[in-house]
Amino acid sequence: MGISKAVGVVGLAFFFAAVYLKDLSMKLIPLSLLYDSFIASLVSVASHPAINFPLIFGKDSNGKFPLWSKILFFPFLFLVRVYAFFKRLKSREPIYNEISEGLYVGGWPSSKKHLPPGDPAVIDCTCELPRSSVVSEDAYLCLPTWDTRAPQPSQIETAVRWATKMWAQKKPIYVHCAFGHGRSVCVICAVLVTLGVTEDWKAAEKLVREKRPKISMNALHRKHLEEWSKITHLSNR
Repeated sequence: MGISKAVGVVGLAFFFAAVYLKDLSMKLIPLSLLYDSFIASLVSVASHPAINFPLIFGKDSNGKFPLWSKILFFPFLFLVRVYAFFKRLKSREPIYNEISEGLYVGGWPSSKKHLPPGDPAVIDCTCELPRSSVVSEDAYLCLPTWDTRAPQPSQIETAVRWATKMWAQKKPIYVHCAFGHGRSVCVICAVLVTLGVTEDWKAAEKLVREKRPKISMNALHRKHLEEWSKITHLSNR
């Protein structure tokens, strides 16, 4: 289930819960649930493939959310953090994996121990999680993308150009999304091709899967990688 449908279902659940509790003559809790339902509806619409507006949260190039966003979208942003915490708590998968020497892919680094060694340059593919305080602003690139969606080919190209520059400075590269399964894998595949580790993105996906078996790239990730690959091929002719 895509994020738009998943959040929409949660929004409906909040709405019906509010209606049910209102019938029990409760006041404050139904109002809170109605607001949660409204925010979930906004996110559901903004994350729909036809809209695809990850900038709704106002996450800036430094990976921070403005105050208005923290207040307005508090229910969603809070639940995302809670979900990430508990999913990570019960998962036996490492936060990150090294795919090739100095090239890493994984999940959101909420603490220093979640970062690969060597003070890596970080490519953040999330729109719903902030830049962690352990990640330096000086070597950070934000590509806001919805969960289950894919960065645009132009964003992928921006990422590989930036990664190439960081690589030339002898910095390790860490590409992350929430859990290191989709968005970040899409980008690291392009980085692997650009740096000459693999011949094409399909070989890159195979290599990443060998190192991180639970990756889950979908048809959209592969479509955008193929489009990026064609654009890159034409520009290099």
